[in-house]
Amino acid sequence: MNGILYGVGVGPGDPKMMTCLAVETIEKCPVIAVPARQRDQALSYRIAKGMVKGLEEKECLHLSIPMTKDQAILEESYRAAADQIIRILEDGKDAAYLTLGDPTIYSTYIYIHRLVKERGYDARIISGVPSFCAMAARIGDSLADRSQQLHVIPLAYDTKEAEEILAYKGTKVLMKAGSGLSHVKQLLRERCLEAVMVENCGLEGERVCKSPDQMPDEAGYYTTILVKEAGHG
Repeated sequence: MNGILYGVGVGPGDPKMMTCLAVETIEKCPVIAVPARQRDQALSYRIAKGMVKGLEEKECLHLSIPMTKDQAILEESYRAAADQIIRILEDGKDAAYLTLGDPTIYSTYIYIHRLVKERGYDARIISGVPSFCAMAARIGDSLADRSQQLHVIPLAYDTKEAEEILAYKGTKVLMKAGSGLSHVKQLLRERCLEAVMVENCGLEGERVCKSPDQMPDEAGYYTTILVKEAGHG
């Protein structure tokens, strides 16, 4: 009998925010997979290590995906990762792929998940706390009230869209906003919009900026900005 692949969301950073189901799933899998060349290089592994006993003793697949926007290179990497996982599943072993936040939100895992399922193998998703939900809790406010709209946008792909995005009604969650922070900050000031930035939420080096004036010109990859519609929050 073939094994099962689990895409396990380990949450945004604090190991204590991992769900019981996530911990139990990782514990029962003899094999783990991480998106890095070495297990300790993967932030998701370091988070899980804080809650899962004996994690370092498990067999580990190192499924490093290049940081590129070239779709051909990415597709080849996803197929290679799926091939490695399938070999483990055909040995009858269950595998847990450790991913930040939730596997269904801008996660590399989902592309591998789809390939594994397309080839007839069992792949399941274990939810985790998304970074923007943890951010809202960190600043003590809601993401959306009543009928208010909520827009979640990754800025790592095209910061030029920020001007259009900020015109949306409701709450805007700008994920992976570090690289375009200077431009976004300028737009926030020009439009007199209130916004909060959290960098490395729940991690060492966490930084909270409660207004555009407090925001730096540059920040790390794990930076999220929350922009609320005027008159809310």
